[in-house]
Amino acid sequence: MKAEILRAIRNSKDHISGQELCERFGVSRTAVWKVIKQLQAEGYDIEAVTNKGYKLLSYPDLISACELMSRVNTQWAGRKVYFRRELTSTNEYAKLAAEEGAVHGALVVADKQTSGKGRRGRTWISPAGQNIYMSLLLRPDFSPNNASMLTLLMAVSVAEVLHHLHPELPVGIKWPNDVLIGDKKVCGILTEMDAEPDYIHNVIVGVGINVNQTEFDEELQAMATSLKLEKGMPVDRAQIILGVMDYFEYYYGLFTEHQDVSDFVNIYDSYLVNRGKEVRVLDPKGEYEGKAEGINDRGELIVNLPDGGVRTVSSGEVSVRGIYGYV
Repeated sequence: MKAEILRAIRNSKDHISGQELCERFGVSRTAVWKVIKQLQAEGYDIEAVTNKGYKLLSYPDLISACELMSRVNTQWAGRKVYFRRELTSTNEYAKLAAEEGAVHGALVVADKQTSGKGRRGRTWISPAGQNIYMSLLLRPDFSPNNASMLTLLMAVSVAEVLHHLHPELPVGIKWPNDVLIGDKKVCGILTEMDAEPDYIHNVIVGVGINVNQTEFDEELQAMATSLKLEKGMPVDRAQIILGVMDYFEYYYGLFTEHQDVSDFVNIYDSYLVNRGKEVRVLDPKGEYEGKAEGINDRGELIVNLPDGGVRTVSSGEVSVRGIYGYV
């Protein structure tokens, strides 16, 4: 009820009366007043005027289930939110939620992670009150062979949100799933799947976005940044989360129709910092270099070799000249 009352006040152009809230949600005036007091204590500036009702004047940079659910506009992505002040990892919590029957599109969000995970077992630094740490639970009805492409869906969703909210920033994607501003990383994505050979139980797409962090460990300073550092001002974290859900739901619908990324190859390539650049591919069979062309309908990176040959890269590390120290 708290999220519903907040949504009603937020969406009202003027004051909304306590009586209207009572009738809409089937609760007492006392119950409404208790919710208002809770919201005010959390930092929401809600004006209460006799004979007029309540009006939201301002709200804090607050991530909570109530805040997110009061602002969400999707059909299924992020409609159910599990929020915790602190978790070891949102991906790990999402796995537990999946085992307990959490629905497709459930979103796990933490204000802090104590054991955030990056790719290949790396640690994702996750301080409190600054960034976005979230994991989206999916229960897809397609082959496990197609699940890896969900990482690209999330990468392009994040890039689209950052570009449209902050068009002055040079947003890019380093294949397959690092989102950059300029030549520095602002977002990492980790996708994990629980599946049998021919059936997916669930896929969890974890996302970490550096939003309002202003200090990084020395070894990360040359390769990581945040939205606040790039813009010079704080950024609304909830707005980004909800924007990512909007875009992901849209791209997921396109993806499931064809079970490939053909509908947004051009959009993805428009953000791709690898495109047209010299790249080094760390393949298990042997390292090689070439020039990246873009992605194909399967989300694989197309690399033109110096001898005129062409290879497609479906997994592995790909370094781009000028990015993360590769020269």
